[in-house]
Amino acid sequence: MKTKDIILIAMFSALSAVGAFIKIPMPFCPITLQILFTTLSGVLLGGRNGAISVGIYVLLGLMGIPVFTGGGGISYILQPTFGFLIGFIIGAYVTGKICHSGEPTMKRLLTGCLVGMIPIFFIGTVYDLAVTFLYIKSTAGVLTVAFHCLLPITWDVFLCVFTAFMGKRLIPIIKKERISA
Repeated sequence: MKTKDIILIAMFSALSAVGAFIKIPMPFCPITLQILFTTLSGVLLGGRNGAISVGIYVLLGLMGIPVFTGGGGISYILQPTFGFLIGFIIGAYVTGKICHSGEPTMKRLLTGCLVGMIPIFFIGTVYDLAVTFLYIKSTAGVLTVAFHCLLPITWDVFLCVFTAFMGKRLIPIIKKERISA
């Protein structure tokens, strides 16, 4: 792994943490900019390095550094929204694999970003439901909890479009820098 790759991985780990603190409070699942930075890591770094950057971010939070929306520490695994963090790792990988499977056209980048959202919301919602009903033993309805988990999708689709546009502009710059290194 080249030094520039390590720097980019570290930078996107830090940006993922920053994205957690830029949030709109909502019941159950706050709307954050995490999906912007985790998806952008897949778009710009590729599947492997994007997933590594998000994985480092999650590990830092589990080690006790308060980088998640609700703090940090190993007990965060029992938070209903922890599944979204797992989904971010897989989403960055999926996004990067699709975006780097050929020429980075706008269509490919947008497809990668949108398909990368599927594991984020699937894993996040299933995990949230499991923790809410099996661990917390909530009396809320399943549809109510699922609705609150899926509420940010419209915002996140907008962020995917924005990420694809950013990727289209930034990928040539990053490729040029990697070649000149």
